[in-house]
Amino acid sequence: MLSEEDKRSFYSHGFLVLRALFTPDEVRTAREALERLYATAQTLRQTGDHDGAFFALSVPPEGPVIVQRVVWAGGSEPCLLRLSEDPRLVGPALELLGTEACEQLLCQAHYKMPNDGVAFDWHQDIQHRDKGNSTWRDVNGRGSFVQTILLVDDMTEENGPLEFLPSDAVKLDAQGRMLRVSGYGSPMPTDAAPIDTTRATPVTGHAGDVLVFGPHAVHGSTPNTSPWPRRVLINGYAAPGANARFYPGKGACRTLPASH
Repeated sequence: MLSEEDKRSFYSHGFLVLRALFTPDEVRTAREALERLYATAQTLRQTGDHDGAFFALSVPPEGPVIVQRVVWAGGSEPCLLRLSEDPRLVGPALELLGTEACEQLLCQAHYKMPNDGVAFDWHQDIQHRDKGNSTWRDVNGRGSFVQTILLVDDMTEENGPLEFLPSDAVKLDAQGRMLRVSGYGSPMPTDAAPIDTTRATPVTGHAGDVLVFGPHAVHGSTPNTSPWPRRVLINGYAAPGANARFYPGKGACRTLPASH
């Protein structure tokens, strides 16, 4: 169960960190799965479905394939799905959602290899859940989505850590959404609403730590300029009835706990 301090952090700051939630052996299993997915990506020449997962890639003229993310990574590596249904992840998500069950929308492997240039502009995950045309409904009045990020490697100041901004450091509309935001991974428009990046809080931690945040938390990350990988496993859980979109991957959008 989450402590009252954890809940205050989540609702006040948009995120919380659960330290040493998974053991080194458990993290090693996830890391080996991500390494196999990365090796598979090096054999592919374009973005698309492969072996139950969806690989989002950038293929340069020379050098290794840049892996932006592997969507529904557990479709190809079932051990990641077993991890994503672990009560240590699902339990906090259900507490924060206020529901007895949830729909798992995400099981994503994200990679930041040394100097691969992968970065994410300031954004809110509601941008990726709600695509308009009734694709999303906030059924609990608090965003109806909880995302967890398991650190597969240590996250340091040098390897592109996640950074969070307080809500009053950006311009938000009446629904709590950023104004004039950029698209996924694209440059912020020059006429975008100003963002006070000096108030960003970088989150560092050790492999096995888990970040938990909601769909309106403003976050982003810079490229990995260190000699070491920075890989994470992202799992996203939605309140029942919130999502009306199709997500790629074998078995995506399953209900948890499985007994439901």
